[in-house]
Amino acid sequence: MIIKRCLWAGSDSRYVRYHDEEWGVPVHDDQILFEFLLLEGAQAGLSWSTILNKRDHYREVFDQFDPRAVATYDTVKIESLLQDPGIVRNRRKVEAATTNARAFLAIRQESGTFDRYIWGFVEGRTIQNAWVSMKEIPAQSTESIAMSKALKKRGVRFVGPTICYAFMQAVGMVNDHTVGCFRYRELCEDE
Repeated sequence: MIIKRCLWAGSDSRYVRYHDEEWGVPVHDDQILFEFLLLEGAQAGLSWSTILNKRDHYREVFDQFDPRAVATYDTVKIESLLQDPGIVRNRRKVEAATTNARAFLAIRQESGTFDRYIWGFVEGRTIQNAWVSMKEIPAQSTESIAMSKALKKRGVRFVGPTICYAFMQAVGMVNDHTVGCFRYRELCEDE
């Protein structure tokens, strides 16, 4: 039996596994949400496959994406990260990780959890889209525009509306698997 997937999954085993097991699955764990927030920002201007291939190393050098640890990074740690070929060595993106960790912690302090805050942009429930083809999938939405504005107001960087929409797709705030993909129905049923 042939398994139908979203076309973007391609045939690379890492990409296929990401598509089949993670992309679009609702995430409510603050540390994983923080990981995706940083990785989506690191991905800006690059392909997701670049970040996916570096993800394990990112976890290692960014303290498993513990926001409390990342918030304490000083110039010595940042300079060390900028020398590491296992990550995207863009100064603005690396420095943003620390800034974003501090903002993340402030949001969590105010809201109880980052999860509660971020999922508020979709009223706590996955938006179930029904795209027939990838051409229909938007690069941003009303919700991602609102999220971007709110996060920027709080000092979070690398969170434009397109990055926020990619974040929403990754953490299951929207189900953007195409209707012919086997994961589409599975994720609709999980609701």
